[in-house]
Amino acid sequence: MLSAYFKDKVVIVTGASSGIGLAAAKLFGSFGSNVVMASRSLSKLESLAPQVNPDPSKVLCVKTDVSVEEDCRRMIEKTVETFGRIDILVNNAGLSMRAMFRDLDLKVIHRLMDVNFWGTVNCTKYALPYLLESKGSVVGVISIAGYSALPARTGYSASKYAIRGFLDTLRIEHFKDGLNVLVYAPGYVSSNVRNAALTADGSAQGETPLDEDKLMSAEETALRMAKALRRRRSEVTLTALGKITVWGRNVIPRIADRITYRYIAREVNSPFK
Repeated sequence: MLSAYFKDKVVIVTGASSGIGLAAAKLFGSFGSNVVMASRSLSKLESLAPQVNPDPSKVLCVKTDVSVEEDCRRMIEKTVETFGRIDILVNNAGLSMRAMFRDLDLKVIHRLMDVNFWGTVNCTKYALPYLLESKGSVVGVISIAGYSALPARTGYSASKYAIRGFLDTLRIEHFKDGLNVLVYAPGYVSSNVRNAALTADGSAQGETPLDEDKLMSAEETALRMAKALRRRRSEVTLTALGKITVWGRNVIPRIADRITYRYIAREVNSPFK
């Protein structure tokens, strides 16, 4: 059973205060895992912790800005001090953006790389010795945008491509060490990521251009992640649209570019037409 596999495992989830991260924390908590919830808002984590597990000894909340290396080091240290080991690290914390590159303040791309790419690198660096000891798993939640570029999201796509390259390399480096490295690429998932997406000047978009009710739920995304971890998968791409997009990028790239352009141009208030 899936729950038996995760029972008493120590699972760290970054970006655990909302969206996929919160759904994953709740799911692992329901399986009896010891869950470490990490995000920038400690008060929000603490208010959500009883939903993950009513037993406070099974949930550790750690205020963590993943773009800050020292925060990541301290989060890993607190995890080991509390639970004695690490079995799974889910690098989920992330930011998106929506603006044409020509209009973009470069601080936006710096911010996305700091959170998305460096956040994954920072947490993985300090968790790695413990994951190697437990022959555990490290997950990078990327996006279809980490395989096939999305217009008006240069910083987002670049950061997700970078995460994929980093984790694919890490997998090969530890091919004989029992480390499982999962590159996990959801398609469009219902979450707060588009509301919080940065615009050209770095301010939050504040609204989503998509009908969130028609997208895959965060709960379903978390469940599929758990199944992939149980099977120790290396790579997962979600949704039919996501799989077709990745296939098109590899097989018919010029046609895929045209299709992607037209698809994104249909978004509400698209920054290009």
